[in-house]
Amino acid sequence: MKTLNSKKIFFELFFLTIILFTYVNFSFSQPVLPQRTITAIATQAIHFGTFCVTGGSGGTVTVGFDGSRTSTGNIVLLSDIPTAQPAIFQIKLCEGRSVIITFSPTTILNGSNGGNLTLDIGDTEKGGYGAAFPTNNDCNFITPLRVGGTLHVPGTALSGTYSGSFTMTFNQE
Repeated sequence: MKTLNSKKIFFELFFLTIILFTYVNFSFSQPVLPQRTITAIATQAIHFGTFCVTGGSGGTVTVGFDGSRTSTGNIVLLSDIPTAQPAIFQIKLCEGRSVIITFSPTTILNGSNGGNLTLDIGDTEKGGYGAAFPTNNDCNFITPLRVGGTLHVPGTALSGTYSGSFTMTFNQE
């Protein structure tokens, strides 16, 4: 008779343990985490338009993130064909997370006829280096990011087409 009672107690404890573990698993389970992938695509290159150097000291040409174009020094802006334009990146990130942008502040552009020019990467429409901005909650929403810059043109710059690249890093929070 004693053996029968101990089996009954063991069975009840075993049954309670199963119920308790089932309850704990359901009560402390975490929700499904949102997608954490980020996609950034460069869709438009920065372009400074056509200009010429009229004196020996050179100057700068600046294209703002809004597409505006200005010059300093001995730089004359010519009819804007092709049109000056900011660089544009398209950023896709789910669940309204924030993005922090970082980049190298300068890069060198090489000329088709030799020589080089220095490009200072300008502010973006979301802010400067290290700026953080939120994205939309919709995973299909694309956040555009426009980037301007300033081109330093020495008075001895050779005519031609100058090209190069710059890297922007988009980190999600």
